[in-house]
Amino acid sequence: MRVHIQRVSAWILCLPAMLAKAHDFWVQPVRYRIPLDYPVAFTLEVGHGPFRQRSPISAQRIVRFDAIAPGGATTDLSRDLRLGGATDDGAIVLHDGGTYVLVLQTDDRAQSHLPSIRFNDYLNVEGLTPALEQRARLHRTDADGSERYSRVAKSLLQVGAGGAQVADAVTKPLGLPLEIVPEANPYGVPRPSTVAVRVLYEGQPLAGGLVKLTNLEHDASPLETHRTDESGRVSFAMPDSGTWLVNVIWTKASPASDDTDFETVFSSLSFGFSDARP
Repeated sequence: MRVHIQRVSAWILCLPAMLAKAHDFWVQPVRYRIPLDYPVAFTLEVGHGPFRQRSPISAQRIVRFDAIAPGGATTDLSRDLRLGGATDDGAIVLHDGGTYVLVLQTDDRAQSHLPSIRFNDYLNVEGLTPALEQRARLHRTDADGSERYSRVAKSLLQVGAGGAQVADAVTKPLGLPLEIVPEANPYGVPRPSTVAVRVLYEGQPLAGGLVKLTNLEHDASPLETHRTDESGRVSFAMPDSGTWLVNVIWTKASPASDDTDFETVFSSLSFGFSDARP
């Protein structure tokens, strides 16, 4: 009995970390800096540390997979997906130099249903104040919780030799439901440096979002976490090497007719200064 209690206690202590890592999702290229016409393979990743794995998402749930060129031209990459491949989830070839934005968006048909203690822990760990406040206001803090969720992921690829070229797509919103928009191209600023991003939710600046910066080569826990200000802005100290993930989650109450309590979006931005995959 004592061993069983110890195991349960250990599981409870680990729960916040497990929840924090359970939903982080991003596009992981083999390399972030690639030559022209180089076929770069990628995987769709979810989780961190011991919970990191290839995402099992089905192709039917992916509604957008594009490459945005430096000048803003969009190329549909959906035919380059081969989810669940032996070593990768697809490969793409980019023919012009500059910084490209890969953008992947899923539908919102996925659902999560959790008992109250796990749902509350998840909301607290991810800083989802709209859900916490509504559950308290409706006296449902002790009730099980549910959400319908979608995911959006952007990845920055530097194509060709030299520094970053003009890349409007890097610093401009792409119309995603929850979006991390760098104020400057990370590949074009001196390093080490400070990198600032804006977070937009449904096209408007998001105040109070909990934004995390994670080194994907040592990804057991975030390196930094900050709340966005009233303008949706947050900044991080950026070292001069490594591969990085910025992520944020936000939610709102579902319509009364829905079969879940909340509608949640998970958003990420990944980029790297290393040639090798972490």
